[in-house]
Amino acid sequence: MKFHEFGDKNNPHIMLIHGGGNAWWNYLRQARALSDRYHVILPTMDGHGEEYAISYVSTEATADKLMDYINKNCDGRLFALCGVSLGGQVVIELLSRKPDLVKKAIIDGSVCYPTPNISRICILTFKLTFKFIFSEKACKRQLALMPKMLPEKMLYPKEMQDYYIQEMPLQPKETMVSIYRTYMYYHLKESLRDTKAHVMYWYGEKEMKCVKKSAQLFQSYVPNCKIYSAKGYNHGYLALYLPDEWLTLACAFFDDEEAAK
Repeated sequence: MKFHEFGDKNNPHIMLIHGGGNAWWNYLRQARALSDRYHVILPTMDGHGEEYAISYVSTEATADKLMDYINKNCDGRLFALCGVSLGGQVVIELLSRKPDLVKKAIIDGSVCYPTPNISRICILTFKLTFKFIFSEKACKRQLALMPKMLPEKMLYPKEMQDYYIQEMPLQPKETMVSIYRTYMYYHLKESLRDTKAHVMYWYGEKEMKCVKKSAQLFQSYVPNCKIYSAKGYNHGYLALYLPDEWLTLACAFFDDEEAAK
């Protein structure tokens, strides 16, 4: 696992965790915008991007490595922890590890209860379509189609397009299969109830029902959690395509001192 850092290390620490099949640059624009106030940490999970050669194991194994980093480099605590999709599930796992790990946390579009039927469908579909998603040719085609499918404000800048072309084709099939076999079988730990973090659970209005159900289930464990539905949006849109909107929502949450009490 590799870590990209932005800003002064003496500032409050924020960690932003990318989703499955993506990499650290998922949050690149947010990290740069936040770096004047915070020390921002962007990990690349095993089996992704530059870490493609290291086998991805599970949400819990990923949390083990992140906890080790936090303990060694951040005195065991962060100001905020955010993650989208798989990254959000990792956030949930980290919250269950240590009650005072963070002050604020954002979970975005994540599943937190077992959905075996969806897992089986995803694995089968993925195995049949892998070369049409992650080959270099497929990635170039996807970028070419984006202007036709998305509004201008959601398009990747040139730098992120370059990362997309460089790193997405490196994605091993085994990584995605492992993710679907573990992500879709995750369950909340009882220790999560002890977290002292103030949490927001985001999802797009057009997300699958299992994501919306997950938000409600999480809230039953962490009653102070606020749920936010991004109207008109699908999975991961705020984190991946709309960094300005992400920053507006996140910074208001970070600056809300009343919410932190």
